[in-house]
Amino acid sequence: MRIELDLKVKDILAQDLQKGVPILWKDGFSETESLNEGSILKLRNPAGKFIGKGYVGTQNKGIGWLLTKNENEIIDTAFFQKKITNAVKHREDYYNNPDTTAFRVFNGEGDGIGGLTIDYFDGYYLLSWYSEGIYSFKEMILDALDISVSSKGIYEKKRFDTKGQYLEDDDFVKGERGEVPLIVKENGQNFAIYLNDGAMVGVFLDQRDVRKKIRDDYSNGKTVLNTFSYTGAFSVFAVAGGATKTTSVDLAKRSLSKTTEQFEVNEIDVEKQDIIVMDVFDYFKYAKRKELAFDVVILDPPSFARSKKYTFSSAKDYTNLLKDAIAITEKNGVIIASTNNATFGMKKFKSFIEKAFTESNRKYAIEEEFSLPSDFRTLPLFKEGNYLKVLFIRAK
Repeated sequence: MRIELDLKVKDILAQDLQKGVPILWKDGFSETESLNEGSILKLRNPAGKFIGKGYVGTQNKGIGWLLTKNENEIIDTAFFQKKITNAVKHREDYYNNPDTTAFRVFNGEGDGIGGLTIDYFDGYYLLSWYSEGIYSFKEMILDALDISVSSKGIYEKKRFDTKGQYLEDDDFVKGERGEVPLIVKENGQNFAIYLNDGAMVGVFLDQRDVRKKIRDDYSNGKTVLNTFSYTGAFSVFAVAGGATKTTSVDLAKRSLSKTTEQFEVNEIDVEKQDIIVMDVFDYFKYAKRKELAFDVVILDPPSFARSKKYTFSSAKDYTNLLKDAIAITEKNGVIIASTNNATFGMKKFKSFIEKAFTESNRKYAIEEEFSLPSDFRTLPLFKEGNYLKVLFIRAK
């Protein structure tokens, strides 16, 4: 059992925690230098009244997370098992769906433990640790997972170097090693997944509902441009929905082989699709010059990206990105605009849309709105946790 440090926090943090905000903001402490990663804190308001127990786990968002408001609750294997079992119950529909064999089982603070996510890939579990603090509980959490579920094997991603980047390592933890690649299903489509090949496994699970909508309602008979395409997941769903042609554009050299592979595991003729390794901003210029136009344009940029020529920040540059997209979108075509930037909300995002269309002298209508799917549980009082914003925009 770990020693619990008794600590008074500032009133502003005490009030947040009492309301249900789960994060321990650095500003809520008088001093943090003496706090070690993984320490359990017994938090009190300035008057000395107990308000909750948390742990120290430094991320870019704060210095730790609230774990319980019960003074007598011990942070041990049984504590983590209760949280994981409860999380698994909330995903029963996913476990029982043979058409989808990849989903999130545990979503950080949304399931009661900030700094930890657990994803499921056809019998394998992948734990992502976002701080040294949460990683210090690794053995307890692995034991709790073993009690809660049966698995073929367990993998991990350590995401806690000083810049929050992935720490290169053998990510296999226990059980049996999965096939390389592991083929999983999402709404009936296949994805080739790599559990032990760098930070990214091959698909972002949070866009599941968006991909399905593209396939079911927006692709049939359409030409589709997929920018910042990564492994081409949106393109796979567009072709499955009857797109006449997809064009996938990404600066990363590996996007060619990765996208080709995703087409092949879905028995899609790669020769009939375009996969272009190119800076997206250069591609927009090329498309304008060649007077190309698409029925559907998908924009899913990283929050921040830097290439040799451009630096892109979604908070500052999304309006200009949209203008580039509008210029090559057919009349009555659709732009699917997405961002995972947690620093602004949907209202601000919609203001980017308004500005871009006004400056492009085009009218528009928003037809669909998406945030995170149901397996990515979030807390109403922690808006930063519900980071995904996606709009389907009809360009008039």
